[in-house]
Amino acid sequence: MKRKIVIGIVVALLLAMTVGVVYAAGGDPTGANLGTAKDITSAVAGKPTLEEVATQVAKNKLGINFVWVMLTAFLIFFFQAGFALVETGFTQAKNAMHTMAMNLMVFLVGTVGFFLTGFAFMMGGSGAFSSLGGTAPLNHALSIGGWNLLGLNGFFLSSGGTYDVGVYALFFFEMVFMDTTVTIPTGAMAERVKFLAVVIGSFFVSMVYYPIYGGWVWGGGWLSQLGAKLGLGNGVIDFAGSGVVHAMGGMMALAGAMVIGPRIGKFKKDGTPVAIPGHDIPMAILGTIILFFGWFAFNAGSTLNGTDLRLAVVATNTMIAGAVGGLVAMFYMWIKYGKPDPSMMCNGALAGLVAITAPCAFVNGISAFIIGAVAGILVCVSVAFVENKLKIDDPVGAFSVHGVNGLWGILSVGIFADGTYGAGLNGVQGAVTGILYGSTGQLWAQLIDMVVIVVYGFGLSYLFYKALDAIMGIRVKPEDEIAGLDLPEMGVLAYPDFQLTPVVYSDGVIEKNIKSPQVLDDIVLSKGVK
Repeated sequence: MKRKIVIGIVVALLLAMTVGVVYAAGGDPTGANLGTAKDITSAVAGKPTLEEVATQVAKNKLGINFVWVMLTAFLIFFFQAGFALVETGFTQAKNAMHTMAMNLMVFLVGTVGFFLTGFAFMMGGSGAFSSLGGTAPLNHALSIGGWNLLGLNGFFLSSGGTYDVGVYALFFFEMVFMDTTVTIPTGAMAERVKFLAVVIGSFFVSMVYYPIYGGWVWGGGWLSQLGAKLGLGNGVIDFAGSGVVHAMGGMMALAGAMVIGPRIGKFKKDGTPVAIPGHDIPMAILGTIILFFGWFAFNAGSTLNGTDLRLAVVATNTMIAGAVGGLVAMFYMWIKYGKPDPSMMCNGALAGLVAITAPCAFVNGISAFIIGAVAGILVCVSVAFVENKLKIDDPVGAFSVHGVNGLWGILSVGIFADGTYGAGLNGVQGAVTGILYGSTGQLWAQLIDMVVIVVYGFGLSYLFYKALDAIMGIRVKPEDEIAGLDLPEMGVLAYPDFQLTPVVYSDGVIEKNIKSPQVLDDIVLSKGVK
């Protein structure tokens, strides 16, 4: 069955590519038409005309913007290394190759899926981005009563004249953001999910799940229109993706963890959770540092404009919130449990970064400090609640970091936005202003967005995983889970020079040397795994 599915996917992609070539027309693939003059060389040597000077200035400004957007997108791609290290460090050595491979594969699949349909659905009706020369071909959307629901230009980066330098730059930038969302669920489902299930899930995220919602917020869709049409502030505002990227990934992580169930040995018979320590916390710390570094590009790059000096505020707020989040989480764990838990220090920093991602351009440093501090507490409380009360096994805390704090970031825009930036966003004349600075409309828009994220994000994810589980099963065999997924799933060991002993955490006791099939069966049955 696996072979048929893989062959079917490959054949479908080849056919789609063949058909897509026909549409590769129109647009401005060289960028030659971005200026207003046909020739910037003056007819009189050494004496350029005013029009020529203006044209060159415009080209220089656009050049700066293109370099800024592309360079920050290159840095954001390095997120993939950070996520791979964090997730692998937080999981067991016997699954290291499987976890690392998932983090590479989701990028490969995500790029293809976003190229085929995702970008068109998300940005196909977004309209012109002046900082990238206009992106005029992105002008076709499915609308009902003037409310935009789905973009329709940009399939294969060819349809509708989208063979255009501005469109290509925007695709690259949006693609690396989408790749963050497609990565997040792998951490919540790590150590027991089938590799093929993640492949299929990655196509789903990149082609349908992420683009539809992303278009509602960033692609001129109905959530962004709440301000212009209903007077709710500037419509939904999510500067760099607390909701679009992180909360949506967190919702999928929660749904996936619920459907797949906990790892064998994670909970005792009475429901008490058992700690299953990660095999390399220093690796996870290195991954966190890489992610922190990439986050400056993630947020500041979202200006899409290298000459927008607000990027300094964005980057600094990002640093403040991330640092405070990590510090608060460290002290919270230190006070409550007696030790400054390094893993929660990492998750606290990431939680602060997630939370500031939506409001980073619209708040001052004090607000960024508060947002990060709340995030540091939220992630610690949420991790314990999800595990102890909900009995959901999330090995890396993906939902608590990205889901909970993504929602907090969305909400914080409606609270802390100070009205000093964002005039004209989503077609609304006034700047983005939260309730602390006199506007209730923005808060209402953000609350609506939070409801949509939960209903659409979690609801659709849960239905997807339930359907996929019914069709092919998304969980590996119990004996493979206990032995480790590197060989059964990947055919390669991460640590071939080391002898890794199969370990099962049974009612808080580490059971090693599982050699007898009968002993294995008894352990599996005692955990209720089918």
